[in-house]
Amino acid sequence: MDFHFKNGTALLSGTLAKADVCVSNGVFARQASSSIDVTGYFILPGIIDLHGDGFERQIAPRPKAMFSQSKALRHIDLELASCGVTVAWLAHSWSWEGMKRSPERAQKFVATLSGYLEHSMTDLRVQLRCETHTCDRYTELMATIEQFGIDYVVFNNHLPEAKEMFDKADGSFAAWATDVGRSVEDHVFAYQNAMALSEQVEEFLQKTSRDFQRMGIKFGSHDDRDSATRQKFSKLGAKIAEFPTTVEAAKAARDLGDPILMGAPNVVRGGSQSGNIAAIDLVKLGLCDVLVSDYYYPSLSQAAFKLWQDDICSLPKAWAMISENPASVMGLTGIGHIELGARADLVFVNTETLQIDATLCRGRFSFITGEMIDRLISAQMHDLISAAE
Repeated sequence: MDFHFKNGTALLSGTLAKADVCVSNGVFARQASSSIDVTGYFILPGIIDLHGDGFERQIAPRPKAMFSQSKALRHIDLELASCGVTVAWLAHSWSWEGMKRSPERAQKFVATLSGYLEHSMTDLRVQLRCETHTCDRYTELMATIEQFGIDYVVFNNHLPEAKEMFDKADGSFAAWATDVGRSVEDHVFAYQNAMALSEQVEEFLQKTSRDFQRMGIKFGSHDDRDSATRQKFSKLGAKIAEFPTTVEAAKAARDLGDPILMGAPNVVRGGSQSGNIAAIDLVKLGLCDVLVSDYYYPSLSQAAFKLWQDDICSLPKAWAMISENPASVMGLTGIGHIELGARADLVFVNTETLQIDATLCRGRFSFITGEMIDRLISAQMHDLISAAE
């Protein structure tokens, strides 16, 4: 499909300017036939989300209430498109925690997603959240990654948190068991089994890291608590620092040249729901490169606009944190920006309401609402009349 978007305010080469944007055959082009007047709209690069697990609500809205993954994917796809997301890494656990976070559930999910992709409107991918204490599942992990072409893995270690909950005996461990859909007894058993693997973790990390580098997989670590932790993972090749919990860890990542990812909900809410460092403080310190949806997809655009409206950074810089920068982190040169020949992923935002009224992914509308519908219909009617004359 060809579109000539006229009279909008486009983000081009880091600058907002009045400009026309043309799309032809799924990429940005010099010209296109069908003109659509987008006066009053920002024309922005499509949003790229490197980490989001908000999709879990569509599959398991309650711990023991599971729904069809294949049917849920359609709704996940629609939700992402309505939030301006054109590329999304769905973050699925590969964990000793079991049930909805188990390796078995991850394998089922990636297989179901693989079958859905030919119908998807959004470019959907998978980030595996690999627990460090799943050493006994190494063979299955690598087979799953290779079979389904998974290109992004992040190491997690929830055992310190589990130990803290277990030792407190205040009911938090039991609540965790309920959340993943297990009995307390089964969760204690899984926790103790994972702890018993501690001496094998270092070898597991070394081995998987070598494999990831050989396969060209991007990988990182989650919730680095200090400089030593970031340095350790960076040395392994796990360069992506996802949600460092302290300024110290974030500074270590910056010194190492490792990209820093933080949660967009953290920015919107003004702080971390778990009590860690506020993402907005890291942005102010120049210690945040990318914002991700984490558990709430609408927060991506909301966070960018908040940073702009609060004069923390310009809109081009804020929007780059959810478009150009994540593309760069993943080594994807053909998306994340508006440039001739690049893939045509766009978001149309009303300049007054800052609401997303349309999303274009791979040159086709994946979402459209409000006034943009009227504009599109008007353009199509004009084309039909012109063709009939």
